[in-house]
Amino acid sequence: MVRLGEGPRAGVKDLAQAGSAKAMLPRMHGRAPEVVFLNTAGGITGGDRLSYTLEIGAGATATGTTQTAERAYRASGGVGRIDTHLALGAGAVLDWLPQELILFEGAALDRRLTVDMAEDAELVLLETLVLGRAAMGETLTRLHLSDRRQVRRGGRLDMVEAIRLGADDLVRPGSAGLNGATTLATLTLMARDATDRLDRLRGALPTDGPVRAAASAWEGRLTARFMAAQAYPLRRALARAIPVLTNRPLPRVWQI
Repeated sequence: MVRLGEGPRAGVKDLAQAGSAKAMLPRMHGRAPEVVFLNTAGGITGGDRLSYTLEIGAGATATGTTQTAERAYRASGGVGRIDTHLALGAGAVLDWLPQELILFEGAALDRRLTVDMAEDAELVLLETLVLGRAAMGETLTRLHLSDRRQVRRGGRLDMVEAIRLGADDLVRPGSAGLNGATTLATLTLMARDATDRLDRLRGALPTDGPVRAAASAWEGRLTARFMAAQAYPLRRALARAIPVLTNRPLPRVWQI
């Protein structure tokens, strides 16, 4: 758990960590604080439990990310679980930009992200899924993924998104499948001026090539979705789009 104080120069107010779930705060030399979460076990498998909490005080700005891609290993029994809770005070700004979740053959994972944000706070959420290890030539045929994101803004439920993937989704042909994509990403902005940023973001999205992307915005929310057959081109597309959306640089730990 990491709790940052209030105001534009907010520092760490509380820090608590245990087990393999850790947090680092590198020196930023004038930039907003960057909270880097990591799993020292290297990945997650059946029966594992990880929990992360990041709280941003009123008027503070911060970036939250992960040190590297999270790996969901083959599960010999049980289901792994990752719970993440984010909280934003009045006028706070948080870019939640974790690196990819790589799903190995036979992975079994439940993941939950919950956000409580003030009405006038600003939140950027990124989720990237990589289905299989490309370097190993891996094609997934067995998988359990349940992934749910929930955002409350000003006390009301403002967003619920859920993904469930199983073996049938990986092998089923037709329009309900993934159409050859092995990397999927969703980039969401929750802010009062979200619709005003739509045209600028669309100008940064790829229009041809290996990555397909589209964006829409309504009622203080902007969502862009990306699909690609390989992870690296999609990662580069995200690296172009995110700074355009946030007006802030990418996390320093990202490697592009």
